[in-house]
Amino acid sequence: MDKLRLYVSESLEEFKTKMTWPTWTNLQQTTGIVLVASAIIALIIFGMDSVCNFGLKLIYGVK
Repeated sequence: MDKLRLYVSESLEEFKTKMTWPTWTNLQQTTGIVLVASAIIALIIFGMDSVCNFGLKLIYGVK
């Protein structure tokens, strides 16, 4: 139990003193990058799915 108490107290101390949090501007920039990258990846997947769908319809003759 003492080891757990020591671990928790050391973790809290590290959390308070040694962590650096990103600035608000940095958070906004990285959020924008993630949103743009997610949209690009979604469009790529949509395009690949559409091509596969078209190809399978062409092969199997489904309308």
